[in-house]
Amino acid sequence: MILKGKRVLVTGADGFIGSHLVERLIKEGATVKAFVYYNSFNSWGWLDSIPANVLSKAEIFAGDIRDPNGVRTAMKDIDVVFHLAALIAIPFSYHSPDSYIDTNVKGTLNIVQAAKDLGVQRVLVTSTSEVYGTAKYIPIDESHPRQPQSPYSASKIGADCIADSFFRSFDLPLTIVRPFNTYGPRQSARAVIPTIITQLLNGNEEIKLGDLIPTRDLLYVKDTVEGFVEIAKSDTLIGHDCNIATQSEISVGDLAQELINQINPNASIISDSERLRPGKSEVFRLYGSNEKIRQNTRWQQKYSLQDGLAETIKWFKDPQNLKQYKSEIYNI
Repeated sequence: MILKGKRVLVTGADGFIGSHLVERLIKEGATVKAFVYYNSFNSWGWLDSIPANVLSKAEIFAGDIRDPNGVRTAMKDIDVVFHLAALIAIPFSYHSPDSYIDTNVKGTLNIVQAAKDLGVQRVLVTSTSEVYGTAKYIPIDESHPRQPQSPYSASKIGADCIADSFFRSFDLPLTIVRPFNTYGPRQSARAVIPTIITQLLNGNEEIKLGDLIPTRDLLYVKDTVEGFVEIAKSDTLIGHDCNIATQSEISVGDLAQELINQINPNASIISDSERLRPGKSEVFRLYGSNEKIRQNTRWQQKYSLQDGLAETIKWFKDPQNLKQYKSEIYNI
């Protein structure tokens, strides 16, 4: 599929990955409608930080992914849907699981139901590497068993199953896109890299972290959104799920030390029990296979971990960006 000139809807456009995807699709020449979460402050989230001359090319639609009527209205006359809207914080899912079912499962149902009824040409539903749980083998490919190790991952497994059922039942032209651990400018404070960087840039000598043993496959956000674009262009991935991964891993402890070395070598790491996941819920190893995306698209990783971290640190060093994060508070 050629995206240039297509009418495209991005849900979760006000979020971290969604805002970067909006920029990338505008550059691609698509006609973009950005679905943002309605609020009384008229805030468009991270879209508010995009240059005005770029954002002016997108139509903003404020709504709630949990509401099927608003979703259907947003999707009228749309050719392609990139569905990213979701609740994603794992600790918050421990005490508010209902909201994850409503947003992640019901929200996805609203998207695929409207897409079926309205004849949308292509739907990309965003999954997460968390659905795999701790690796049973590496690299983790798309056939790896699903393990719901948190209410969040359970809700995303449910959303994936709803999406897959609409392909199987109604031939909805759909792909489940499964990014591994995306990082970069605008990432939520609840993620490990912003947690470390903001503590360091605010002068903390002791960096509070949870478990240092788990490993993650870290993907710079520009590589992630490039993966979305390439998957959308690939007709061979309709009816499939597809990882976006670097096929590498680094432990949280080694990652933290790398950031300390780049920002303040005098800092040290201390354990904060509040930040530890329950033992059976912690995902100890994520190391994804990118064989499928490389075989079916022209995608390839462009940013090394060192380059991606340098770009991320540079963005956080801007005082206007850093002040939006409260490093002294553990953000769940």
